[in-house]
Amino acid sequence: MSNQTIVETPVDAGEKRKIVLLFAGLMVTMLLASLNQTVLSTALPTMVGELNGVEHMAWAITAFILASTIMMPVYGKLGDLLGRKPMLLFAISIFTVGSVIGALAPDMGTLIAARVVQGLGGGGLMILSQATIADVVPARERGKYMGIMGGVFAFSSVAGPLIGGGLTEGPGWRWAFWMNVPLAVLAIFATIFLLHVPKVVHATRPKIDYLGMMLIAVATTAIVLVGTWGGSQYAWSSPEILGLAAAAIITGVLFVFVERRASEPVMPMMLFKSRNFNLTTIAGLLTGIAMFGVLGYMPTYIQMATGFSAAQAGLLMIPMMGCLLVVSVIVGRRVSTTGRYKVAPIAGSIILAVSLALMATLHADSPVYLICVYMGIMGIGLGASMQIMTLVAQNSFPLKFVGTATAGQNYFRQVGATLGSAVVGAMFATRLHELVAEKIPGGTGGGGAASFTPHIVNSLPDPLKKLVIESYNEALVPLFLWMVPLAVIAAIILFFVKEVPLATKLDGESSVDISTPEMAEFEADVIEADLKTELTAELKHDAGRHGDLEPSRSSSAK
Repeated sequence: MSNQTIVETPVDAGEKRKIVLLFAGLMVTMLLASLNQTVLSTALPTMVGELNGVEHMAWAITAFILASTIMMPVYGKLGDLLGRKPMLLFAISIFTVGSVIGALAPDMGTLIAARVVQGLGGGGLMILSQATIADVVPARERGKYMGIMGGVFAFSSVAGPLIGGGLTEGPGWRWAFWMNVPLAVLAIFATIFLLHVPKVVHATRPKIDYLGMMLIAVATTAIVLVGTWGGSQYAWSSPEILGLAAAAIITGVLFVFVERRASEPVMPMMLFKSRNFNLTTIAGLLTGIAMFGVLGYMPTYIQMATGFSAAQAGLLMIPMMGCLLVVSVIVGRRVSTTGRYKVAPIAGSIILAVSLALMATLHADSPVYLICVYMGIMGIGLGASMQIMTLVAQNSFPLKFVGTATAGQNYFRQVGATLGSAVVGAMFATRLHELVAEKIPGGTGGGGAASFTPHIVNSLPDPLKKLVIESYNEALVPLFLWMVPLAVIAAIILFFVKEVPLATKLDGESSVDISTPEMAEFEADVIEADLKTELTAELKHDAGRHGDLEPSRSSSAK
């Protein structure tokens, strides 16, 4: 807080060439992270079939999202304290190690462990990229950059399934991990040579909130395990689920207690004094549940239900991501031009709800173009809402809190993504096993649903193949309807967002409207926390001086 001093002037937003170079470096980093949220989606059926682990299919996606979610607030805070650049280099390196482990994985357990390691690095890539842009671009101009960042996610969401499908049908799914190595090298060079961002030094050694980090990790893991195991591996009333729920509540309460007293909290409770931050955070969480509940398993459904290859399933995701890309860029530019941002995320959430309701009407024999149309509508809804909610959260605080605020909002969105992929995946796998056992009592002779791959399903006799496809449809599609209320609630919540002017300069002390009572209280809390930090440092310094004098006094006495 007050014990840090800027020793390098932030990049001038008016120097276009520097901004472009900086932005190019960040795009490489974001591409590395976003590709790995989708690249395994088309490879997943073959992967779990070869490793004989369909019952653990959800964890191939959930493990990455869970680990990255836990690390988001950590990277956000450490980026504020230690600087964005060193933390980016660390995150990329950890991510690369996880990719190598995944490429060499001999079984499903090792593969899931590799995804955890990837997530430990991946959690910092998007957060630090978004926070770095906020360091050098005022909020009013940031809309178009955030729109392009949404476009990068859209591009990778198309390219990921395509690349995953192509590699699966070509050299093998393991190359979905090997391809990260050259990308990571490129990202490291881009970070070293293109990222010139403010450096921060401290008058005293910054205090790292290790206890807060540990508590948020335990609480997040417990929440996700409840969502993953509840009603599938364990009954909701079982001791395991009740114990995990209790652990989540207890660690959550302890986390709040610790954060209120920490000198440099990983997630300051002061953030939650902002109404706009709270509203966009809750809406982002609900959107994340719906989004990843669909994205994680739709390519698998397309392969099994239509008989298309992994690469073809990836191509069928283009309408969704193309719409997301176009709408995200258009909305971002419009926000930068007009400064108005409230209507877009509300409309986006409503469109998202409509798309989920439409997808819940799909049948095993529905025409492929209908799937594409419904996915395109979903892309429009996501493109109009996702990046704008992050912009609103950033604009709610002074510049020195942008990294922490960005990480906080994205953390809750990723909690939603983790719950969405975990709960949908667990319910999908459970329903699939039950339906296959019900429709094909004698099994298929190949290990049942646990060993299904698109190739095996397509090679089955037509009557048996039809039963399997119907099982996939009945196991997944009805779950989409259950997510419609989430998008509707998000739209209602966003209606109460207060549209305050977007900041037009990078002065951290004047970039936020502090005329409202909530922001005046926030500023008062910041000043109080700064004074406590300074007082603690002075007391320790004085104690140290007195301690040094004490031995000489004893010697004199002797």
